[in-house]
Amino acid sequence: MIEDALAAILAGEVVGIPTDTVYGIGADPFNPDAVARLFEMKGRPRDKPLGVLVASVDQALEIAELNDEGAALAARNWPGALTLVVMPRVVMADSVGDRQTGTIGVRVPDHPVALELLALTGPLAVTSANESGGVEAMNDREARDVFGERVAVYLEGVAPGGVASTVIDASSADLIVLRSGPIQI
Repeated sequence: MIEDALAAILAGEVVGIPTDTVYGIGADPFNPDAVARLFEMKGRPRDKPLGVLVASVDQALEIAELNDEGAALAARNWPGALTLVVMPRVVMADSVGDRQTGTIGVRVPDHPVALELLALTGPLAVTSANESGGVEAMNDREARDVFGERVAVYLEGVAPGGVASTVIDASSADLIVLRSGPIQI
């Protein structure tokens, strides 16, 4: 199944991914058509940027800058339910990251299926598997009920956390909590 998801990502399709927080849908963050498909499927406003999941701190450093404060948070909480908003090192498709602030949200999920896929694909633009404003899916069956055949591959799995990640702006020395969640800083 992982190979099918990898092939779908490489073909510019959207895949379903279990994470430690909520079940997600993801696509290649460097492919503008794939990212546009994510927004269209969800009915998500284009001014609400997507974050990126990565397999490790090393993979995060390929695409983003981690200052001392961000690196310390990552060392203590990754893999886990912490998204760090940081400065990007690379240019991704529009609406992956926030063009106004010049930042991107990055996270290493604590879920074996997500980590296995991310190790093969590299970074993925991911959002919760629900229509914008709706209840987040917690597993592949719930996500399939929402998106049906519009998602190319659903990786089996359950999101045990049930709550979206904590989001911390770590783009400067002053850490700012943008969204409270399971990780307390």
